[in-house]
Amino acid sequence: MRLNNKKQASKFKRIFFIVSIFIALSALVLFLLDHTIYGLAGVGVFSVWYLYFHVADYQFIEYSDEGNKVILRFFKAIRFGKADYSSIEFPKQMLRKVYFENSIFGKMSDITFEVQTKRGVAEYPSVSLSAVSLEDRIKMQNSLHKISYK
Repeated sequence: MRLNNKKQASKFKRIFFIVSIFIALSALVLFLLDHTIYGLAGVGVFSVWYLYFHVADYQFIEYSDEGNKVILRFFKAIRFGKADYSSIEFPKQMLRKVYFENSIFGKMSDITFEVQTKRGVAEYPSVSLSAVSLEDRIKMQNSLHKISYK
């Protein structure tokens, strides 16, 4: 099974930058028109807007469990500067457990892999699946649970 959320993550990225530019320009105009209090309120709105997207941690995800490996490639969709690409890759037989952690009524979700190594059990850092559609998350969850219970 292959999953790619490029469309959803691009949509979130576009919304973030368009609304951010609008808020920043509005705050600048308010400062220039000597409406300092409203300008500061605009800066506060921008801060909350940025904080939400930082907490939501929208990421581009490319997932594949075809063949004998599980591969998850990801990087932050909303980032200032150069993108940091990361990858999780391991043979299917090493998968011990997979955890899906949902929060805020299932809108934000994280995945954590636990694999069996020669030295014991290792846990990969959590990866945000917030930008992945609920339907794709369910497909991914079903596929991974089939692999982990074999």
